Amino acid sequence: MALQWFPGHMHKALKEIKESLSQVDVLIEVLDARIPFSSENPEIAKLRGDKPCIKILNKYDLADPEITAQWQAYLESERGVKTLTTSSDNPASSKQVMGLIKTICAHKDVQHKAIKAMITGIPNVGKSTLINILADRIIAKTGNEPAVTKSQQRINLGDGIVLFDTPGVLWPKLENPNSIYRLASSGAVKNTAMEYDDVGFYAADYLIKAYPEVLKTNYKLEDIPDTEIEFLEAAAKKRGAIMTGGRVNLHKICEVLLNELQSGKLGRITLETPEMIEVEKREIAEAAAKKAADNAKRKQRFKDGSLTPDKKARKEKRNEKREAQSIRMKKNAKK
Repeated sequence: MALQWFPGHMHKALKEIKESLSQVDVLIEVLDARIPFSSENPEIAKLRGDKPCIKILNKYDLADPEITAQWQAYLESERGVKTLTTSSDNPASSKQVMGLIKTICAHKDVQHKAIKAMITGIPNVGKSTLINILADRIIAKTGNEPAVTKSQQRINLGDGIVLFDTPGVLWPKLENPNSIYRLASSGAVKNTAMEYDDVGFYAADYLIKAYPEVLKTNYKLEDIPDTEIEFLEAAAKKRGAIMTGGRVNLHKICEVLLNELQSGKLGRITLETPEMIEVEKREIAEAAAKKAADNAKRKQRFKDGSLTPDKKARKEKRNEKREAQSIRMKKNAKK
């Protein structure tokens, strides 16, 4: 599935983030705890440099707690990074952010200067809800649809902390195809930017392998089929996603599966692990290296192939003459 969703306001938002980042003391990046890697904007990582960073794994109540603990250890292995887990149903967890900001910026003289923090995150990770909890009032507009916040704003959180809020932005090029599907599966992109059938098949394939018992329980199946199409057909019969003539309505059952996954009805599910990501990173790096090598070979073949044997011989003689001339010139220079 090709994801084509990088509207003009996202270009503008990235530019504003770059311009403002030098003014802040700490960066806060809100991630979806179900997809910590896929919801992490690589453009922000490039801009951050060595600035202290708090990575908030939001929607913790929807994610697999054991895998979330793995992700926290993985993310905190990077210098200058601290993590917290938060969820909208537990405001107290969100309040820990204020304390961690102060701990990280303990060296700053807050009596004379406010601590400046910038909060970022891709669309629909719950950034606006978190801001409202931190501010104890409705500051940011919230909604289930991605890209609600359109422009940067500054919010006085009190207690000597000013927060730079930024619009949710994706990035121009998604290199990992699995991340594209995970973003769509989690609801981080609008429904208009995805094909339910395509994403539903991907989600079904992953859940069969990672959470078979969850599917058995939720769709009342005695056994889990080996393939995604067989599972979707079985689930469709249980949920009445059948068209005239008894044919399975694949679009409908994919829609049901994705809605239940995104809402948490299926339970606490994480769509990626640090181990999976390390494997995918290696595969992408190897594929990129192979592509570069193949391109170099093609260029060389084209260059060599454009020379007839006669032209090639003349070129070799010219090169020999140039080398001999270069040697003579060096000898004369020494004299």
